Amino acid sequence: MRDIHVLNGPNLNLLGIREPGIYGALTLADIERRLRDRAGARAALTFRQSNHEGDLVTWVHEAGAAGAGVILNAGAYTHTSVALRDAISGAKAEVIEVHLSNVHARESFRHHSYIAPVARGVIAGFGPLSYDLALEALLAA
Repeated sequence: MRDIHVLNGPNLNLLGIREPGIYGALTLADIERRLRDRAGARAALTFRQSNHEGDLVTWVHEAGAAGAGVILNAGAYTHTSVALRDAISGAKAEVIEVHLSNVHARESFRHHSYIAPVARGVIAGFGPLSYDLALEALLAA
């Protein structure tokens, strides 16, 4: 069974009420339930969400040290956090970057990711299915 950490950054605790036209109507708890059902006995999932950059850095370190895969929706930190990029690289964490919306079809400041160059892959624009696709990618590795 593969260990996979699902890490969510700032404002993702507001899913379901924050801009549902962009992010959808599902809550983060709904996404967690969907992903647990999809994983079944194939993966042990650890879910975490924080609005604090340092928490995400620490959790990436922990996942890397444990050899766990990481599904990371860093939210706005995707576009701003050199610290998170360095944590992924330094911990040698296998990360799939995910986004619910297509960040490349949105504001120009969302077009750059500090995480993408150190991630195994990036999945964006498929709503909650982005998490499912990332799970399948990690399980296929």
